[in-house]
Amino acid sequence: MDAITQMAAARTRLILDKPFLGALALRLPLVEAEDDRCRTTGCDGKTLYYRRAYIESLDIPQTQFALSREALHCALLHFHRRGHRDRRLWEQACDYAVNAILIEDGLQPPPDAQYRPEFDGLTAEEIYPLLLNDEAESGRLGSPGDGDDDARQSPQLEIEQGMRPRDMEILATQWQQRLAAAAQQALQAGKLSAALARLVDSFLQPKLPWRGLLAHHLSATARNDYSYARPSSRRGDPAVFPGLRSDEVDLVVAVDTSGSIREAEIDEFFAEINAIKGQIRARIALVCCDAEIAADFPVYFEAWDDFDFEPRISGGGGTDFRPVFDWIDRQDRPPDTLVYFTDACGAFPEHEPAYPTLWLVKGGEDVPFGARIQLNE
Repeated sequence: MDAITQMAAARTRLILDKPFLGALALRLPLVEAEDDRCRTTGCDGKTLYYRRAYIESLDIPQTQFALSREALHCALLHFHRRGHRDRRLWEQACDYAVNAILIEDGLQPPPDAQYRPEFDGLTAEEIYPLLLNDEAESGRLGSPGDGDDDARQSPQLEIEQGMRPRDMEILATQWQQRLAAAAQQALQAGKLSAALARLVDSFLQPKLPWRGLLAHHLSATARNDYSYARPSSRRGDPAVFPGLRSDEVDLVVAVDTSGSIREAEIDEFFAEINAIKGQIRARIALVCCDAEIAADFPVYFEAWDDFDFEPRISGGGGTDFRPVFDWIDRQDRPPDTLVYFTDACGAFPEHEPAYPTLWLVKGGEDVPFGARIQLNE
């Protein structure tokens, strides 16, 4: 089967079986690559380039994967999100992110598809520094020719050099609209998988810097007023008495150590909490938990202490959020806020607590209560 016939058949099957991906793939004209800039398939945000010999080496399911890969790169604005990152490593990070999504959705990858299970659920921005670290440790970082000799030789650089910023913004907006329309069509047909639905929701929802949102929530908690918080039922006295709280707040900071949160991410989270803590005078109880609260926790930090702590992650089991909430219920008084750093994959309490809960979520999972801040930035 020649390349054109094969790609036409693959797109038809996508439209029937995977209408979300099929609708996106239809937005890209197919152009045969005539030089070595594209050895397999590539996309510049406007056109899908292919190498005839490569397409003819694939079967129909693998061709579906190849077309979907390039279409999803566009829909996720990978051509627009690179910034000042190294092009070769950025394109590898984008491939790892997209390939994991397509494999989870049941598509059959071609032999050249780059895939590492540890990157499942991560965005290209999260994968990029991991690849950078790999190269630095192996001594390959900055080697001559690194920017020109990647696995697929995608022509993404052409669009970055040849488009004005305003035109780039217009193209990005068009792809966001196409993404939303394709998702709506697939939903109406009942053929949008849960994984892709989460991806669309997380990508289209308004994104604000998580650090600013965290600072806003915690600063709003600080107050110079009387508190009428109900005391713990363990005291036996049902009376509620006012107490002057000034601007010092009591926080419980919980960290999911089930294995999906990396130590570097926890270090960054701790540094941000420490910076905010200096602004609002917070007393912090730190709790690490996977399926149960880790030994030697909680660890307490007074308002004058730096929130400086080596994570010592020893979890890796399942995730259960209930032990942290149960521990709080056993204390004399509830915290002003519970901040939980997690991927939100685990068992939640049946009922929402009376105190505010702030979830800092890595990944696309939802939470049943409280305020959710997306960490995929």
